[in-house]
Amino acid sequence: MSPRAIEDSDGTDGAPHPRATTALFGHAAAQATLLDAYRSGRIPHAFLIAGPQGIGKATLAYRMARFVLAHPDPSSPQVQTATSLAIEANHPVARRIAAQTQPDLLVLERTFNDKGALHKQIAVEDIRRTVSFFGSTAGEGGWRIAVVDAVDELNRAGANALLKVLEEPPARALLFLISHSAARVPPTLRSRCRILNLRPLARTDLVAAVAAATGTALDERQITAAASAADGSVARALALLDEDALALRQQALELLDRLPSVDAKALHALGEALAGTDPEPLAAFVDTVNVWLSQRLRGGVGEIGRMARLAEVFERVNAATRDAETYNLERKPLVFSIFSLLAEATAG
Repeated sequence: MSPRAIEDSDGTDGAPHPRATTALFGHAAAQATLLDAYRSGRIPHAFLIAGPQGIGKATLAYRMARFVLAHPDPSSPQVQTATSLAIEANHPVARRIAAQTQPDLLVLERTFNDKGALHKQIAVEDIRRTVSFFGSTAGEGGWRIAVVDAVDELNRAGANALLKVLEEPPARALLFLISHSAARVPPTLRSRCRILNLRPLARTDLVAAVAAATGTALDERQITAAASAADGSVARALALLDEDALALRQQALELLDRLPSVDAKALHALGEALAGTDPEPLAAFVDTVNVWLSQRLRGGVGEIGRMARLAEVFERVNAATRDAETYNLERKPLVFSIFSLLAEATAG
């Protein structure tokens, strides 16, 4: 397994990485589905684990990978009597995965280019590594597992390369495709996977996960406010533990609630709050917009035309943000551009 280039899409600064996280909060049904499929001896070769960012999709994938590599025989008593996918953190497989030295686990994700900038997509050359990986001799137990994080970040060539493995999977091969939106995954890939749709965490699970991730005593008022604003995402709740992030989110929400009306003065103030090169304020702002859009798209509130416009805005907002980050563009024009798109989409 190659060294990890960036934090996982479900991860956040200050929290343990999913590869080193042995605890899972929520998602009991999805965990039971994976366990039942494995001990049946007829487990699908590929799973598409979908859901909003930061809710534990990658954590679940790594949890399953650890369990299978630690218990390679589905008919063994350890598997047949298991009540969860948990294995001890000091188990040799868990230690190797945390250290990125487990030879039978391949993780595919975006990497940095020669200038230190993060590629917008997973390189097709990396995806093609799955062919040699699954074609090589596996270690003890015979299982080979790949995690693609996230499949949303594949271009057409990358998707086609992955499709070749999905069409003709070798024996004792498992692929876990992480996706923030299963609907955006190409149908050719989606149709060859068992889909596990994960829901945002319930409040009690979210609070417990944040407490476990931070490992410190938290101010009850602060954690409650962060959990309330996090829309079931651990990553978002951790980011919002910062008072400035919560204040910025509230500033953005007030403007979003006024749509399609736009207050130019308030937009100027928001743009000033995002000024500079610190990535955290911009991330908090865009995340707030994405949550606002996602809630309306999930709820299906409004006529079909408006839903289509909101979906298009979602894509354009995130494309514009990636360009601003890549080319270090001014943030105030980005704020005005985003709210212009939102006002147009919500009007009428």
